[in-house]
Amino acid sequence: MTIRRPFQPPKKDDGTRINESITSMKVRLIDKDGEMLGVYGTKQAIEKAYEAGLDLVEISPNAEPPVCKILDYGKYKFEQQKKANEAKKKQKTVDVKEIKLRPAIGDHDYQVKLKAARKFIEQGDKLKVTLRFRGREMAHIHLGMEVMNRMRDDMLDIAKVDQHAKTEGRQIMMVMSPDVG
Repeated sequence: MTIRRPFQPPKKDDGTRINESITSMKVRLIDKDGEMLGVYGTKQAIEKAYEAGLDLVEISPNAEPPVCKILDYGKYKFEQQKKANEAKKKQKTVDVKEIKLRPAIGDHDYQVKLKAARKFIEQGDKLKVTLRFRGREMAHIHLGMEVMNRMRDDMLDIAKVDQHAKTEGRQIMMVMSPDVG
């Protein structure tokens, strides 16, 4: 009797071993319906998979003996990719948004910047507050610190300070993130 082998797609090295690439002498075999068949020799297990017109796929290579399942490899890869894409969709990337201030900022301008900062924090992004000095404004660093402290105090109900305001050259920087606690 001739056993017809199913189509073997070119294998990309993703770590999953199928059919002849399984190196173990014995495997714990699960059939296509999910029933445990027991421990088989690898060659026997591959023959059973070919008889069903499917592939033998190593599901759990670190078990003793490795767990292999009879299934359609292409469909298995598709399901794995779908799960990975779903997980990727659900994860939120945290962006760092920046608000730039000046030491002599007007009250209305400050309120506009504060509103934008609150929006960024509420969306779950980190916030970098930068206050830049020009020319002779460097003589009045205390004014810049007052603006930064005012921003910090106005944001404390929804944000926490990751990096306190500190002077770096001609600017003061502060980093805040959403307060989840």
